[in-house]
Amino acid sequence: MFEKLMQIDFEPFLLSFKLAFFTTVILFFIALPLSWYLSQTKSKIKPYLEAISSLPIVLPPSVLGFYILWAFSPNSALGSFFEETLGVKLVFSFVGLVVASCFYSLPFMVQPLQSGFESLGKNILEASYLSGKNKIQTIFFVALPNIKPSLLTALIVTFAHTVGEFGVVLMVGGSINSQTKVASVAIYEMVEIMDYESAHIYSIIMVLLSFFILVCVYIFNQKEKTKRMI
Repeated sequence: MFEKLMQIDFEPFLLSFKLAFFTTVILFFIALPLSWYLSQTKSKIKPYLEAISSLPIVLPPSVLGFYILWAFSPNSALGSFFEETLGVKLVFSFVGLVVASCFYSLPFMVQPLQSGFESLGKNILEASYLSGKNKIQTIFFVALPNIKPSLLTALIVTFAHTVGEFGVVLMVGGSINSQTKVASVAIYEMVEIMDYESAHIYSIIMVLLSFFILVCVYIFNQKEKTKRMI
């Protein structure tokens, strides 16, 4: 086992972490205004927006992956525009993986932030507005510092969820070394060729990583709750 561990190619893990990092950063700035709006609005379209943003949770990854693949295809208007006008290939490329991951991981960023914003007392927000802060200043300097557990949960769970993606990334990115072959895809290929020892090593690393991330989240949240009780 030790010899096999030394021979393992860890590049798929690095690619997974790179994908998760870019996805998390991009989604934070996309989900922040959306989650804020959903937490504050009483509009009739709110349930529809919440349903749309939550679709990736209930949709089979193969369905979501198929439609993203169809939309990104060079034969589609969107795919053709990006490839011919901007010179960006969305299918079987790292850029395409990032965009697809943003769709797939969207609810894992939106829902914790929305819950955190909804938990804020109206007095805090009203005091911020009365002191002369606008909405953007209120969000960044008042709201976010007061929902640290929700913010941390959103960032870390989005990162971890992206690292563990399989169906969507396989359909959109395939398995190209150093470009789209992430850890989950590498495990799938190992099982296909019956290299179970390598698959065990990769899977154990993924399990330990996921467990460590979740423990950190729960420890931080527990400390924050303790602080508030004191």
